[in-house]
Amino acid sequence: MKKGILILALILLVPALADAQCAMCKAVAESSNGAGSSVATGLNSGIMYLMIFPYLIMGAVGYAIYRHKKQSNP
Repeated sequence: MKKGILILALILLVPALADAQCAMCKAVAESSNGAGSSVATGLNSGIMYLMIFPYLIMGAVGYAIYRHKKQSNP
């Protein structure tokens, strides 16, 4: 029971801690975009780069499950 409460507390608290970082990144991107810097473009590229890997992994796992089920049922 205590383990479940601890996990629930962590799940609820982690987004609150990560929210502060988003405001700082947004402020840096907005201030650099007005100055003509490419920091905002770099941040967007980095986000896209980091975002693609979970989708690739989920797609590979899904394809492997699909292929395994197709081979199991002739």
